[in-house]
Amino acid sequence: MHGYDLAPDDHALLRSPPPSAALRWVAAAVGDGAEIVQVVALEGGTSSAVHALDVRERDGRTRRLVLRRFVREDWLEEEPDAPLREAAALRALNACALATPELVALDADGDSAGDPAVLMTRLDGATIWQPRPDELDDFLRKLVVTLMRIHATPLEPGASVPPYEDWGLDLQRPPRASALAAGVWERAFAAFDRTPSPGTVLLHRDYHPGNVLWLGGEVSGVVDWASTSVGMPDADVGYCRENLVRSLGIAAADRFLELHRELTGAGGFDPYWDIQALLGGFADDDLDGWTARDDEYLARAVAGL
Repeated sequence: MHGYDLAPDDHALLRSPPPSAALRWVAAAVGDGAEIVQVVALEGGTSSAVHALDVRERDGRTRRLVLRRFVREDWLEEEPDAPLREAAALRALNACALATPELVALDADGDSAGDPAVLMTRLDGATIWQPRPDELDDFLRKLVVTLMRIHATPLEPGASVPPYEDWGLDLQRPPRASALAAGVWERAFAAFDRTPSPGTVLLHRDYHPGNVLWLGGEVSGVVDWASTSVGMPDADVGYCRENLVRSLGIAAADRFLELHRELTGAGGFDPYWDIQALLGGFADDDLDGWTARDDEYLARAVAGL
């Protein structure tokens, strides 16, 4: 979720150049006479292979595109509709009041590209995980405003964006590194299994600093819409908070929530969403990644239930 270091096998799978079939599909999608002149792997993703492409059209103009190939079979088993979901989201985002990629082509089954693939336009900008301390509040405020614009996006009747579903609880026992009492974990596991109220807003579903682009101190766009769904706004708030805890600390995550409440006028925040975001990001084979900060964050969420 954060673009952490990849295992060698995963690095080869996700960062190697696209196969010739995928490049032929891209060229055909752009049009007769199109020529791919540059292919660069984009760092950060862990669930799909993402490459930036420069494609020269017959008239000499160059199109700046992004090719996402869904090459991880384990992830496709969990999210088999991810290519269709991202394509539907990009269509819906035509009405969004911020820059988002535009859909160029979709190969949902991988019949032409070799793997399920989405081709989209490329946005300018770079991600920021560690803003300067004197710019942190402005950074968090702009993250909130950007999320508000996503949630305000009108959905056309019949838009094929699926409802929110949690990613399941793969964690079967408390991490060995956790110093929390067993009762805290029992309450956390019980809370995770709650069924949230249905919501009606467009969710990014993977909203965090690694998917927000910046240019000249302003947000220039939001990317990675493969998990988009419709649900409660606080699902995105909780997920972004969990990522902020990991990159900037609990105080930054709390300030993000404070700003969200201030700017949206929303009422109280259900800590259920913090528990969902935190525990949904771990599996039994990730237990070594649990930290004292996670203990503190989970204990606070459980105490707030």
